[in-house]
Amino acid sequence: MLDKWAIQIINPTLVKVADIFKKVGITPDQISIVGFFLGLMAVPALWYQNYWIALTVIVINRIMDGLDGALARLGKPTDAGGFLDITLDFIFYSATVLGFGLANPGQNGIAAATLIFSFMGTGSSFLAFAVMAAKQNIKSIHYPQKSLYYLGGLTEGTETIAVFVLCCIFPEYFPELAYGFAILCGTTTILRIFAGYRTLKNKDLN
Repeated sequence: MLDKWAIQIINPTLVKVADIFKKVGITPDQISIVGFFLGLMAVPALWYQNYWIALTVIVINRIMDGLDGALARLGKPTDAGGFLDITLDFIFYSATVLGFGLANPGQNGIAAATLIFSFMGTGSSFLAFAVMAAKQNIKSIHYPQKSLYYLGGLTEGTETIAVFVLCCIFPEYFPELAYGFAILCGTTTILRIFAGYRTLKNKDLN
């Protein structure tokens, strides 16, 4: 829901940094991979309840996720790069939730499982529609810079990271934050299924 505004705010800075990376020969895929493995460091940090370290690597991961796209758009974005980016993003999101579950299994375990379950809904509806949209040559109006059709909703990347940040700052409230966000993810899934099905159905009838 907030991604398109967040992109407008941070994109100018990302483009400037990406231009520097391009000049020194760094590729978007390299940024994606390095950012991913740095992001995975949040899991052991959360497991050992080092929440500020976890917060730091989560923020770094998201900055690098923005940089790889900005750098790709300075050249010619590739399908391989887009595939790598979105796949690593989904693994990072679920791994971070796992980290919170490991931090306090008794308190956080069920909440973490519920949140990961809700991510399955948002992720599958997002990716399934992207595949069909590409097949039908349906273009995204709100996110034309994305390598695949970006079907929005109440819970996009910006909201997800905001929840992770809150969970790092207030780890004792992880269950409440996780259940609340899971409800929003479930709502997003329902809206995406409805909107996606209607869009594709109308396309089939034309």
